[in-house]
This record gives sequence, C-alpha cells and structure tokens, in this order.
Amino acid sequence: MCLAIPSQITHIEDQIATIDVAGVQRQASLLLLEDARIGDFVIVHAGFAIQKLDADAAQETLMLLRKAAEQAERDDEFD
Repeated sequence: MCLAIPSQITHIEDQIATIDVAGVQRQASLLLLEDARIGDFVIVHAGFAIQKLDADAAQETLMLLRKAAEQAERDDEFD
C-alpha cells in the first residue's frame, strides 16, 4: 500500500526539488512534471513528483492525516 502525502516544494535546482513534509526535507525529481514551481504541493512516488495538488486540497489532506495520526495514538493508549 502506498500513502500519498502532499509535499510542498521549497527549492528547485536542475530538475531536483527540495520538498517539505511537516518539517522534514527530502529531494524529489521533477522530470515527470512540466510546470512545477516553488510553493507548489506535489505527490511524490519513488523519488519522483508525479502530480501537482491544489493548495486547499493539500492542506485538507494534511489536516485529515494529522487527525488520523492523533486518533491512532489515542487508540494505542488503550491497548
């Protein structure tokens, strides 16, 4: 199973983006996206940005993922 987490592009150099996910920075290739820009949200798979996301959709997805993680932590407390 693959979970697609929106990542925001913070820097681009030679078709390689630095992306940020909740403060964690990684590198991703932009070879599969023609018009990615700093500030865009993207979905990354296997080191490649494969899709751009609308900022509102990305923020909503990140909020839902945070809520799911919080619920999972609460559930673990009762195990």
